[in-house]
Amino acid sequence: MEIRLPALAEGSDTGTVVNLLVAVGDRIRKDQTVLELENQKAVAPIPSPVSGKVTQLHVKVGDVVLVGQALVSVEEESGSISVRGESVEPETPSALRQAQGERKGQQSAEGYLYTSRGGFPPPTSPSLRRMARELGVDLARVRGSGLGGRITAEDIRLHLAALQGRAAGPVPVPGKPPATKSDFAKWGPVTRKPFSALRQVIARTMTDSWATIPHVTQFDEADVTQLLQWIKKHGASYEKKGGRLTLTAVLILALTPVLRKYPIFNASLDESAGEIVYKEYIHLGIAVDTQAGLIVPVLRDADKKDLLELCRALQDLADRARNRKITLEQLQGSSFTISNQGGIGGLHFTPIIHKPEVAVLGLGQARRGILPLSLSYDHRVIDGADAARFTRDLAQSLEELPESEVQA
Repeated sequence: MEIRLPALAEGSDTGTVVNLLVAVGDRIRKDQTVLELENQKAVAPIPSPVSGKVTQLHVKVGDVVLVGQALVSVEEESGSISVRGESVEPETPSALRQAQGERKGQQSAEGYLYTSRGGFPPPTSPSLRRMARELGVDLARVRGSGLGGRITAEDIRLHLAALQGRAAGPVPVPGKPPATKSDFAKWGPVTRKPFSALRQVIARTMTDSWATIPHVTQFDEADVTQLLQWIKKHGASYEKKGGRLTLTAVLILALTPVLRKYPIFNASLDESAGEIVYKEYIHLGIAVDTQAGLIVPVLRDADKKDLLELCRALQDLADRARNRKITLEQLQGSSFTISNQGGIGGLHFTPIIHKPEVAVLGLGQARRGILPLSLSYDHRVIDGADAARFTRDLAQSLEELPESEVQA
C-alpha cells in the first residue's frame, strides 16, 4: 500500500517534508511516524496506518507535497488493512486507477476550459488558488472533480503531470524569469547553506502578500512614559501570578477597543465573492522571532481577556513558538497582526500584511518614552484618512489608559 498525505486543516492542501524518519527496508509498526511535515510554519508528524516493511520513498526532504500524494510505499504484514473500521484489500489495482487519473488529467490539460456566466473564477480553496498561481497553473484549464466541480489538489497534480508529459519538461511560470545560477565562488570563498523549509514558507507567503496587496504604511507615535513607569511598578505582582507584564500586553489592552471602533481593520477581503468580511471576533497574530525564522501564533479572543490573562497567553505562545511546539490550528484564524521590534531596538518600519488580513501593526522601541507605531494597510479596502484616525486613536488610547487598568 501507499501512505498518502492525509487531509490537513481547512484551507491547507500542501506541506513541506522537513524530516524523513524511515528508510527503504525498515520495518515499521502501525501509528509510527514516518515523516514530519511543515505546513504554514507548524510541524506535524505523519503516521503509518499499517505495520509492514518500507519498500519505497516517494519524497525527499524539502519536497512540497499535496493532499492525497503518495509519500511512502509499505509491504503490509497482514493480508488487508483497516482504515476507519473498513477492510481494504492490498490487491486493489492502484496502477489502473493511476492510469485512469492520468488520462483524466490529459483530457483536462488539452481540451477543458472553465466558464462562468457571472465571471467568477473556478471554485477551489484559497491555498490551492495561491499554489496554482505560484506554479503558473491556469485553473480555468483544470477540470474539477470535487462537489460542484470544485478543484482539488489531486486535480492540479494530474493536470501538471499531463502538461509535463506533453512538454517533456517543467511547466514555466508566466511572468517569472528563469532562475539563473551564479558562480559566486569565482570572486572569493563562499559558504552555502540550505534555504530551510520554514524560510521557504515565509518567502512564499511574503511574496504573495506583497505582490497582491497594495501596501501603504501610516506612521505615528505614542507617549508611553507613564505606562512604562506603571509596568515597572506593577511587574513584580504579575510575576507572582504567573504572568510577565510587558508593553505589548498593555498595548493589546488599548488596541482592542480601537479595533471595535474601526472594524474595517479587523476585516478581510473575499476577492472571489467580491465582499468585505467583517469579523465579530478579535484574534491577534503575534509575530515571534525564533532561531528558525518568524512565526506568527494566534492569540484568540484578545478583547475578552484581562491584562493578566493577556500576559500569560503571550508568554505561552512565545514559548511554544520558540520551542516549535505550535500546532497548525494555533497559526490560523488571525484577524489582525502585531509585530514588535522594540526588544531588538528598531523604530519605524514597514511590516508586510499577513494575507488575508488587511492591516498589520508594527511596534518599535520606546525611546525617551515615545513608542513608534507603523500601520501597514491594504489600500484596496482602507483609505489613508481612516488609517490616520486609527493610529491617532490608538496613541490616545495608550496615553489615556488609567493606572487601575495596569494594576494586577
